[in-house]
Amino acid sequence: MRSNIKYITKLLGDHFNGNPWIDVTINGELNSLTAKQAAAKTGNLNSIWEIVNHMISWRKALIGRVKGKPVKYSDNNFISKVKDKSPAAWKKIISKFRKSQNDIIGFLKKSDDQLLEIVSPTSGYTYYELVMSILIHDSYHLGQIVLIKKILIEKEK
Repeated sequence: MRSNIKYITKLLGDHFNGNPWIDVTINGELNSLTAKQAAAKTGNLNSIWEIVNHMISWRKALIGRVKGKPVKYSDNNFISKVKDKSPAAWKKIISKFRKSQNDIIGFLKKSDDQLLEIVSPTSGYTYYELVMSILIHDSYHLGQIVLIKKILIEKEK
């Protein structure tokens, strides 16, 4: 029988850069974008870059909560304008996302299933609920990224 923490770790890994059931990965999508595409605005939608920054911030909030160091909620839901839109800055953001992935996976690999039953004193949710919520949150935003990328590619034609 597989432990829950190992199963969740596998799902997070597959979703980021493995073989997920949804056939696209976060890392694959981010690495396929130029800085210009990532920063592009289409209509009233957030740019992909803004979405990625938002995802990174919520991942930091998760790891902060499970380590007992809660991250203060942002009034803008961690969505803010991108100031430096250079290719180097985009590469740095992809690296920050990769670091957030490594932080979460590293923490989970050092833990056992009992961790998942702990209720976060700052949110009232179990760590299981928080970690699974990040997976759901990432999936939601990955869908947005894929759709925005398709819109941008159509505009470039």
